[in-house]
Amino acid sequence: MAHKTVSRRKMSTSAGTASRLTAARTAKISAKTATKPAAAAKMARKPKAAARYHHGDLHDALLKAAETILERDGLTGLTLRAVAREAGVSHAAPAHHFRDLAGLVSELAAIGYRRFGAAMNAAVVPGRSWAEIGLARAHAYLDFARAHPAMYQLMFRAERLDMSNPVLKKAANASFAGLMAAVGIGRGEAVASEALTLAQAADAARAWSMMHGFATLLLDGRLSDVLNRLPAGSTVDQLLDVMLRGGGPIGQQVG
Repeated sequence: MAHKTVSRRKMSTSAGTASRLTAARTAKISAKTATKPAAAAKMARKPKAAARYHHGDLHDALLKAAETILERDGLTGLTLRAVAREAGVSHAAPAHHFRDLAGLVSELAAIGYRRFGAAMNAAVVPGRSWAEIGLARAHAYLDFARAHPAMYQLMFRAERLDMSNPVLKKAANASFAGLMAAVGIGRGEAVASEALTLAQAADAARAWSMMHGFATLLLDGRLSDVLNRLPAGSTVDQLLDVMLRGGGPIGQQVG
């Protein structure tokens, strides 16, 4: 009888041990299962876009993302992390292509200079007098600044740009060459942008100073005192016309 009692105790102990082991295994499996959704969610948050881009495509995609941020949030919101997040790639991706933020914004400014140059060149229409071309270029200048204020301001933020960047340097030089070509048209003479006469330099500085100053004051809201006092129905473009027709950048009065 004693033997049977001991056997029952052993069986009871074995059953209890087995039950505890089974419960432990079940809890362990449950814990693993519970972590899977969290792990899956974490993986889902990781950028997946990098796999979709080839090397050159990602370079352009990052610049496009940077321009989106610039237009939406301004220059203060433009960081490498923000660009990576906007493009849907890893935080390290922009640095692989641009090294640092200065490299990225410099190439972004180069895009602005190329578009700006194209807008200015479009104003040079065959058959127009040089005075008409001067007026058209001035309005193209102002139109670009108003249509792309953040990009325009970035283009002239020297403290944020690396002017030794070859991409930016090429674009900025092409824009300056366009200005000097316009000065040459106005003066009726060839102008070599590498070596200017004092009179040529004065015309270039006068034209640039007037247009850049006017556009910057307008974008900054600093012309409001003048604009609020214009005759009823007058526009900014009419004000610019009167300024230019009075002489200065285009060299003489028009009509």
